[in-house]
Amino acid sequence: MDPVQSLMKPREQLPNSEYIVYVDESGDHSLTTIDANYPIFTLAFCIFRKSDYTAIASPKLQELKFKHFGHDMTVMHEHDIRKPQGDFKFLQIADRRKVFIEDLSELITTVPFTIIASVIDKRTFLKKQKPPSNSPYNLSLLFCMERLQSFLQSKSEGEKATHIVVESRGKREDRELFDEFDRVRNGQNYQNKKMNMHLRFASKHSNSCGLQIADLVARPIGLSVLRPGQANRAYDLLLPKFRRSPYGNLEGWGLKVW
Repeated sequence: MDPVQSLMKPREQLPNSEYIVYVDESGDHSLTTIDANYPIFTLAFCIFRKSDYTAIASPKLQELKFKHFGHDMTVMHEHDIRKPQGDFKFLQIADRRKVFIEDLSELITTVPFTIIASVIDKRTFLKKQKPPSNSPYNLSLLFCMERLQSFLQSKSEGEKATHIVVESRGKREDRELFDEFDRVRNGQNYQNKKMNMHLRFASKHSNSCGLQIADLVARPIGLSVLRPGQANRAYDLLLPKFRRSPYGNLEGWGLKVW
């Protein structure tokens, strides 16, 4: 058994919460090389009520795949759709692209889920953190986990076991991520309380509905911060899905921007 997986045997796992979380990122978290065209790092948590996930999200995604590919084995990657490449080469045909984007937009609009995201401009981060006391990934993870805990508490699910699914990035990277996750959930957070959260790693090739939706979410959020004046139809579709304060405030609740 992989050593990271062995560490993830749930403690006080049951009862399970009604929610599951899928995570993806946009941009890299390196501070040694910064892409001038995309100098940011985005981490997005997509929170699904499990009943909505099984009854709505998964069937809707399969329906879209069967319509456009004839099977459900294609894994949706925002990068491949944007290029387009691989299974998405047909999007070079304008009419087919139009229909596909309309169907994809309808899926994002109708599938119920909640977004909590962190966006860090690495240029600003380096100016204020000399030397950096934390990595953009670790800081984003802290931000998102703290807000996820508040979300779960608001749903009376804060004490129950909530699983967070992320893509595996390699043994060393997974170990580092798990160690940081474990530190935060064991009380090094703004509430100074333990969180009943459990991390699961999935293959990059996993045909997981939740991971694929999270993959479509992260970059539009990052671009909305990097280029706020630029048209961003995908972000417009996502805006109603962010966690907000009782007064409708977004920043600090569903979106944390450094």
